Amino acid sequence: MGRVRNRVCIVTGAAQGIGRAIGEALLDEGAKVCFADINGDKVAEVAETNRSRLNGQGGETTSIKVDVTDRDQVRAMIAHTVETFGRLDVKFNNAGVNKPMNFMDVTESNWNFIMGVNGLGCLIGMQEAARQMIAQGGGGKIINTASVASRQGFDNVAPYCASKFAVVSLTQSGARDLAKHDITVTGFAPGVVATEMWEQVDKDLMQIGAAEQPGEAMEKFSAEILKGRVAKPVDITGTTTFLASKDSDYMTGQIVMIDGGMILV
Repeated sequence: MGRVRNRVCIVTGAAQGIGRAIGEALLDEGAKVCFADINGDKVAEVAETNRSRLNGQGGETTSIKVDVTDRDQVRAMIAHTVETFGRLDVKFNNAGVNKPMNFMDVTESNWNFIMGVNGLGCLIGMQEAARQMIAQGGGGKIINTASVASRQGFDNVAPYCASKFAVVSLTQSGARDLAKHDITVTGFAPGVVATEMWEQVDKDLMQIGAAEQPGEAMEKFSAEILKGRVAKPVDITGTTTFLASKDSDYMTGQIVMIDGGMILV
C-alpha cells in the first residue's frame, strides 16, 4: 500500500472501464487523482462515488470534462489539477475510441475520428503534461494506453490498429526527447478486456457482418489467450500502478503487454 502516496495523477477516459479502474487503484494507494473524460457528468459521478467510498481513508480526487483533441481543454484540465493539488506527477493518456469497419469500407471520417482521439489526443496529452512537469523543475511520468492492436493489424479495425501503433511510436519518441528532463514515458497494451467499450465494439462488429450473435466477436478475439479468459479491468491495474510508482523509475520508452498471452512479442 502507498506506492503512489501523494502523487498527483491525471487519468483521461476515466468515466468507465480501464480508465476508471486505473484511477481507483491509484486512489487506493494514496494518490491524488483527477478523473477526466469527455462525459463530464459521468466522470463527476465517478469522482464523487470514490470520494464517498474512501471517506478520508486513501487518496484525494477531483474531476473535469475534457476533449483530449482540444489543446485548450487539455491545458485547462492540467491547470485544474495543479490548482487543486499543487502539481502534476503522473499523466495517463488513456482516452480512446473505436468504431469497427471492414477494411475496404473505412472512410475518411472514420479514420480521422479514431486517429484524432487515439493519436493526436495522445500527442497533445504528452506535450502539455511534459510542459507542466518541466515548469515544475522536471521529473514525472507519462503513461500511454496502447493495445494488442498496436502489435498486430486486424481487418475490421484498421484505423484503431494504426492509432495504437502510433501510440507506441509516440511513447518511444517522447521517451527520447523527455529523458533530459527526467520524465519517463511508458505504456501498456491490454488485450481483450470486459468493458463497456468492448460491449459496443461487439455490437458494431455484428452490424458490419463480422459476427452473427452477441459475444461471438469477443470469443473469437480471445480464443488464443494463454490464460484462458478475457481480462477484467482489475487485471490491468497492478501494472498501471507499478508504472506510476517509483518502482518503474528506470523504465522508459517501453510498452508492457497485459493481454494474458494473446500476442507474444
